[in-house]
Amino acid sequence: MTKSVPTTPPASDITAALVLADGTVFWGYGFGREGDTVGEVCFNTSITGYQEILTDPSYAGQIITFTFPHIGNVGTNDEDLETQIPAARGLVIGICGIDTRKLTRHIRENGAPNGVIAYNRDGKFDMPALLKQAQGWPGLEGMDLAKEVTRGGEITWTATRWTIKDGYGELTNPKAHVVAVDYGAKDNILRCLSATGAKVTVVPATVSYEDIMAHKPDGVFLSNGPGDPAATGEYALPVIHKLITTGLPIFGICLGHQLLALAFGGKTYKMHQGHRGANHPVQDLRSGKVEITSMNHGFSVDASSLPGDVKISHVSLFDKTVCGIEHTTKPIFSVQQHPEASPGPQDSFYLFEQFMDMIQKSKAA
Repeated sequence: MTKSVPTTPPASDITAALVLADGTVFWGYGFGREGDTVGEVCFNTSITGYQEILTDPSYAGQIITFTFPHIGNVGTNDEDLETQIPAARGLVIGICGIDTRKLTRHIRENGAPNGVIAYNRDGKFDMPALLKQAQGWPGLEGMDLAKEVTRGGEITWTATRWTIKDGYGELTNPKAHVVAVDYGAKDNILRCLSATGAKVTVVPATVSYEDIMAHKPDGVFLSNGPGDPAATGEYALPVIHKLITTGLPIFGICLGHQLLALAFGGKTYKMHQGHRGANHPVQDLRSGKVEITSMNHGFSVDASSLPGDVKISHVSLFDKTVCGIEHTTKPIFSVQQHPEASPGPQDSFYLFEQFMDMIQKSKAA
């Protein structure tokens, strides 16, 4: 049920408001650029890595709230960027002074709502118009956002993972060539691929099958990204269907994982609140090992929809949702979590080596 929104702030010094589509209003104090922005409001439970989160292209269309109170305390730096142009619609600590615990509980109980952040230095707001804007935004379901965040053209990626001694490294002697389809790829995914010895050619989300194969890749990577996988699948799935028939090793992460499931005949669905944080326990069903992982997704693969030749390899220990799949006869696998972290634990880095091992076996055969 939609509440009637208050028309005036509760105090004379209020300069910002977060208006949710159900009429809930959080008042606060703004900083940065004046104006308003609309998107899906979500929460992230990470206690560090806010710079990486804010520059993750998968947050396109979303307004982020953090649950940890010290977010922002250590500033920013040039080495923690995951993309040069942030895609997130807004940041709730861009409105300081609101009760983020209350907001997080609201999202947990009611699902991720549409909302509008508004900042006006004089504290004057057209609250009915802001509510109408929140209610009128179509939401992420059915929305293709990969086209908005993908790179505009092809690039060659050779930077490797960061070390405290040398910073980011540079690949000098590649042992394989991977084509990475960029649906909104985080830079650290590309660094992790390069760190395994892969020369990485990054191609746009709308790339054709013919353009991918023209590079003569040893393997294909399907990246993370924002939006509804079914919507992105309208142009991505015909390409992936053809890639599956080549026998090339294929590895997908997050949106890439969901697109692979769709290509195999599975289905995806919008989650109640999604998984966003750096402390998500995932079990590898092949070994029984439990990994603590970084996650950021609002859609999930329907386990019951997967065909018999695709088995579930990983599950979330929070809610048993599908966190990994692999084909029983083809060198194809994917995971929902982010093994590259940034931010988060490094328990799942082995998946990049697993991909390179598949590539080397394929080349040898």
